[in-house]
Amino acid sequence: MADEDKTPEVPATETKAEEPKVEEPKAEEPKTVTETAAETASAVKENVFSMFGGGAKKEKTADDNEENDRSGSAKAQKDKADAEAGDDEKVEEEEADVHFEPVVHLTEKVDTKTNEELEEQTFKMRAKLFKFDRESKEWKERGTGDVRLLKHRENGKTRLVMRRDKTLKVCANHYVVPDMKLSPNVGSDRSWVWNAAADVSEGEPEAQTLAIRFANAENANLFKEAFIKAQQENEAIFKAAE
Repeated sequence: MADEDKTPEVPATETKAEEPKVEEPKAEEPKTVTETAAETASAVKENVFSMFGGGAKKEKTADDNEENDRSGSAKAQKDKADAEAGDDEKVEEEEADVHFEPVVHLTEKVDTKTNEELEEQTFKMRAKLFKFDRESKEWKERGTGDVRLLKHRENGKTRLVMRRDKTLKVCANHYVVPDMKLSPNVGSDRSWVWNAAADVSEGEPEAQTLAIRFANAENANLFKEAFIKAQQENEAIFKAAE
């Protein structure tokens, strides 16, 4: 009886799992020579465009526009700040009042006396003066400037004074005495030669043989007339003083 109560065993049925089917890849059809060349040319073209900034045009996005707006705004603010800073510096330069004390204080102006303050100019003419050098036996130039005849207001005596241009150094200074004689220079109608017994242009009285040359004969004759007149006036004064 015990054997009858047993549940009959059901024979196990083996289930065989189905293996997935794997499709074999299809072999690609070989490309023609024309297609291969076209693809290669397209790749080279894209590389060249990318190297020199070419290629397809990139569309601007909203983020790009926002970034540009921020960049432009920052640049504008920087330019404005720089301009304001420049204006401030300019205002500071204009308002600056700098005062420097002189290192050296100049002394008061000193009047230089020429011993001509009491004399009256009776003649003035531009000329060139020469001096005969006894040692070298030749004429040497003394200077170019204005030859003048100056008459003293108190004693009435007239002297001849000539100064060099620019330096104003005296190159002739003597009284026009009666024994002086103007002689024409050889071969020239615009120059004269005379002997001065006491020329003090170098400081001490010294006998000099002088020659003077003018721009033309007319100026030379005007000088001769004024020179002779001064001689005559001085002669009268000298005789009166004897």
